[in-house]
Amino acid sequence: YRPIIDAFRVFAKTDNSMYTKSDQMNGEFICPSSGKPCSCGESKVHNCENSAGGVICGEHRPVSYSEINGSLYNEKELIFPPELVLRNDLPLKLHGFGGIRWYRPLKLKNLLDLKSAYPDAKLVVGNTEVGIEINFKSAQYPILICVTHVPELNVLSIKENGVEIGSSVRLSRLQEVLIKVISEREIHETSSCRAISEQLKWFAGKQVKNVASVGGNICTASPISDLNPLWMAARAEFHIVDSEGNIRTVHAKDFFLGYRKVDLVQGEILLSIFLPWSRHCEFVKEFKQSHRREDDIALVNAGMRVYL
Repeated sequence: YRPIIDAFRVFAKTDNSMYTKSDQMNGEFICPSSGKPCSCGESKVHNCENSAGGVICGEHRPVSYSEINGSLYNEKELIFPPELVLRNDLPLKLHGFGGIRWYRPLKLKNLLDLKSAYPDAKLVVGNTEVGIEINFKSAQYPILICVTHVPELNVLSIKENGVEIGSSVRLSRLQEVLIKVISEREIHETSSCRAISEQLKWFAGKQVKNVASVGGNICTASPISDLNPLWMAARAEFHIVDSEGNIRTVHAKDFFLGYRKVDLVQGEILLSIFLPWSRHCEFVKEFKQSHRREDDIALVNAGMRVYL
């Protein structure tokens, strides 16, 4: 709601004197609503004083449109509702039109149980891919499972030998952490991180990156994915968990089996991605060619690694 409030601030009537005009000939005040002489702003305008910084009316200084940038309203800034901050998350089960069912588990075990009960269910985080398939490709997914609130899928930790990235981690959050890692670690260790961070600059728009997940982009297995070639080049490992809680590891280069086909059997989900540090004399580089530099799908993508 914040952008909406910010947009309407320029229309807020905080001081009548800012919206009334004085007739130079007769000294009358012109009403901003009717355009005719009236006395609606007379009491406040009479309190105006001239100063070096402009006209000051009482405690308020008229603000021109060019000066309204949001920073002038800090004293009355709206805070995020505390009730929403303190509210405990609950598992959800919703029924939609046409028999669609939507689940939001809070624990990994509950997620695995749902996936075992509904093997064809679609896992969603930002709905940036599934939503397109439903709306534009007439795809039918009667069971949708939202995995945004499962802690194990939102892990993003820096370890001694690399970075562990949960499959539900948003792309924008990954980019922030990679930038921090690049500034703190030895330069030879972060060649892969720099390549992925650089590629994320041109990955869709900011709004999409704020909701789209790392795992969703991987499991879609799109041939024009900006990141999948880099996971393979960077020697990344994918951790996969089944309905019994057993975890197996697959190298990124072996995970993609074909066009939109990945190495996931029934009941399995992608748990996390492990990105190892680059080695001495190892260099990873990204490449993307598209019609536009920003916010465009790729014509050609590449992830390259040279180890000397």
